[in-house]
Amino acid sequence: MAEKKQQDKIRKPLHRPSTQQYLPILEIRDDTVILKDGTLRGIILVSSINFALKSEDEQNAVIQGYIQFLNTLDFPLQIVIQSRKLNIDDYLDRLKAIEKEQTNELLKVQTREYRQYVAELVSLADIMSKRFYIIVPYTGGSIRSKGFLARLKEAASPTTVISIKQKKFEKNRIELAKRLEYIIDGLSSIGLKAAVLDTQGLIELYYNTYNPDTYDQQRLDDINKLNLE
Repeated sequence: MAEKKQQDKIRKPLHRPSTQQYLPILEIRDDTVILKDGTLRGIILVSSINFALKSEDEQNAVIQGYIQFLNTLDFPLQIVIQSRKLNIDDYLDRLKAIEKEQTNELLKVQTREYRQYVAELVSLADIMSKRFYIIVPYTGGSIRSKGFLARLKEAASPTTVISIKQKKFEKNRIELAKRLEYIIDGLSSIGLKAAVLDTQGLIELYYNTYNPDTYDQQRLDDINKLNLE
């Protein structure tokens, strides 16, 4: 009897906490990342420049422009470089479609050989792609711990609390948007193109960061096309 209880104890699945509870993210909406402490984050995708191909004067100009840009900031930011194995499946699919549409047999053969060459090159060389991001925070009006009476008032009138929180979020989001616009303008002065990630882009970025293997095999659907009813 004791042996059976021991076996049942061993077979009983262990309750493992969700990974989500260890992440600092509360939700992502309105092109904004909301952390669990109530602070906001906006993320900018930035282009790259081939610094090595520029002349010495051009390189010095870029460096000086970047230094001046950093010196004008009165808030912190984070620069993230993400490296991933280059995925050219969509490009190869387009080549395959072009190959089928070719009426000239010679062009069809050349397109097929080129497609095979590119696929083998990426596979053997293990080519990586890099993306550059700037994470911009806004901490004004963040959520702080509340006393018992404050929580009791919120429980008594939840609709009022939701309205107040939404107004605070909109106000903070506007201030965050100003920071994002200021950074984009500063980067454009040194020849860098930048764009703010929308809600879909933010979700895909974080999903890809925490699930790189799954993301390559199964892409996320567009959130605007999801039926939430």
